[in-house]
Amino acid sequence: QVQLVDSGGGLVQAGGSLRLSCAVSGHTFSTYAMGWFRQAPGKEREFVAAISQSGGSTYYADSVKGRFTISRDNARNTAYLQMDSLKPEDTADYYCAAARAYLVTTRPGYAYWGQGTQVTVSS
Repeated sequence: QVQLVDSGGGLVQAGGSLRLSCAVSGHTFSTYAMGWFRQAPGKEREFVAAISQSGGSTYYADSVKGRFTISRDNARNTAYLQMDSLKPEDTADYYCAAARAYLVTTRPGYAYWGQGTQVTVSS
């Protein structure tokens, strides 16, 4: 019974920042890669960022490179997504996910998912 609880979404102005958190319980956090995905209304859920088990490797979608930063604190069993320079096109429901692997960038590779947190960026 692995549980992921993501939080931190809200309304923010274009150019602003937001920090999402994902608290994980029920498994050995440090053995799981973590990822963030997002889904806008009427669109497919898309990959945003991923981080390896130890935090040594990260990977980002081209659309967020240079603006978003994924991190993790294994002592707190928590992953984060720092979002800076937000744009209206970043508006979506954001989901964190955990995978029993080193680093995963595709949706089928993730076994566990958070409930989602809504991010709205005003123009």
